[in-house]
Amino acid sequence: MGKESIKMVANNKKAYHDYFIDEKYEAGIELYGTEVKSLRMGKCSIKESFIKVENNQVYVYGMHISPYEKGNIFNKDPLRTRKLLLHKLEIRKLQSKIKEKGYTLVPLQVYFKGSLVKVEIGLARGKKLYDKRDDIAKKDAKREIEREFKARNN
Repeated sequence: MGKESIKMVANNKKAYHDYFIDEKYEAGIELYGTEVKSLRMGKCSIKESFIKVENNQVYVYGMHISPYEKGNIFNKDPLRTRKLLLHKLEIRKLQSKIKEKGYTLVPLQVYFKGSLVKVEIGLARGKKLYDKRDDIAKKDAKREIEREFKARNN
């Protein structure tokens, strides 16, 4: 079996800033033809989106896929609720984890795996303000060390 090419469409950097990501899952997504064409052109945003489990089904809300320019009447609502495709066992596992205190589901990235559109979802715990400040301080310190290292080597 050959390696499938992975082409990134959208990335949610804000999720890593706002949450601790404990587990990651790969899910398919139910789309219409013009939405896939729009995704191929890279017109997708998942910054404000979130995921809910309802009636043993997983849905993503607030995922914006821009309408395809040449799609006219076939275009769907850019912010419509989209169903994610996961196995029942995975959905049950996610439901039990979400019932625990502080867990939520967030989309991390949207990408093409071969010809299929996939969404990477993360089981996440919310960060407190001091956690975010701590992360920013670590990032600044790392950047400062790299800057000094470059200056020394030139």
